[in-house]
Amino acid sequence: MWEIAATERPRAFVLSHDGRDQSHVDLDDPTYLAFDYVRRMGDVVDAVAPRGEPLRVVHVGGAAMSLARYVAATRPTSSQVVLEPDVEVTALVRAELPLPRRSGIKVRPVDGEAGVAALRDGQADLLVLDAYDDGVVPPALLTVAHFEQVSRALAPHGLYLLNLSDRAPFAHTRRVVAGLRAVFSNLALGAEPATLRGRREGNLLVLASRAPVPVAALRAQATRSPSPYKVLDAGQVSDSFGGGTALGA
Repeated sequence: MWEIAATERPRAFVLSHDGRDQSHVDLDDPTYLAFDYVRRMGDVVDAVAPRGEPLRVVHVGGAAMSLARYVAATRPTSSQVVLEPDVEVTALVRAELPLPRRSGIKVRPVDGEAGVAALRDGQADLLVLDAYDDGVVPPALLTVAHFEQVSRALAPHGLYLLNLSDRAPFAHTRRVVAGLRAVFSNLALGAEPATLRGRREGNLLVLASRAPVPVAALRAQATRSPSPYKVLDAGQVSDSFGGGTALGA
């Protein structure tokens, strides 16, 4: 069941599904990103393009669209597509947490696999995977075949951002990294030090591109974050997350 609950901030709410918090939205300040991993995703957006510069973004997974709202607030003329197959949650969010007028956000009631396959070649500057089903990213969105569709839909300079949840020894992330390396020439990864050291499960943000990934800009963002995290470059990703077998291989 989807539920929306108020928080201590005025006009700020948390969307949850079966007891799992999915999104935090501040209707008065969409730039306020309460969840640490979403704040790190916002850092990726800021590393990709300066504020005020429009982006073409595709989001696989919507919920309450925290990151899409952030992009709309910081880059008002951006074009965004959200692929969210759950029409129930979209209707609830539209009714209780409405998007700003002229937000540029379009929600399509389609799953990520079909939705990405239907995108035009080179349509997106940034494609974000943040889709979970019962706490797991759907396996169909983590295969080499799907990554090839993502690559096709990205502009030559485009960046693919994946939000994964894992813990040491990171068997799942190793398989995803192996699949990405079969398609993309450049990778990076960001995570909290405690997660990287194996102390707890956490969110790992994996970035992939045919163009260079802005690692230096991301590391600069990480130093300014209220919640410290590390950004690994391609060599460090290979050292720490290599040796996996791609899904669907």
